[in-house]
Amino acid sequence: MWLFVIFVIVPIIEIALFIKVGGFIGLWPTLAIVFLTALAGSTLLRSQGLATLTTLQNNLRTGGDPVNPIAHGALILVAGVLLLTPGFFTDFLGLSLMVPKVRVWVIKWIGRRIAEGSIRVYSNTNAPPRGRYDDTTLDGDFTVIDDDPPKKGGSGWTKP
Repeated sequence: MWLFVIFVIVPIIEIALFIKVGGFIGLWPTLAIVFLTALAGSTLLRSQGLATLTTLQNNLRTGGDPVNPIAHGALILVAGVLLLTPGFFTDFLGLSLMVPKVRVWVIKWIGRRIAEGSIRVYSNTNAPPRGRYDDTTLDGDFTVIDDDPPKKGGSGWTKP
């Protein structure tokens, strides 16, 4: 369902907004706005991304929780992609995500949705689920023994 919205509804909204705005202010000002928002988006992405990276490094250095800076960094990345995508609707969403208070609200909203179970989080690990242990897993050490000494010379692709 979400893919349908992203790939069908969002472009329809963008096309409608381009037609309305272009009809109101003209072609060249519309294109200038699209170009300037992409430029502003890349500038904001760089500055806020570096600030978030610095916060993450400080948290890791001091033993703090890295989850908050990682979540902010992910949303800043999404905002940058939205700002670089041509269109007024995606620009609005991208600029909104560049505001720290909006990101905090989105992070809390996603956290609530995960807690209530309406968003499922899947993990791709080999660890058994909690409370269940797989008794077929073996733990051991190994040593590689190579009986053949390495050959000196060609790679095997050329004649000796």
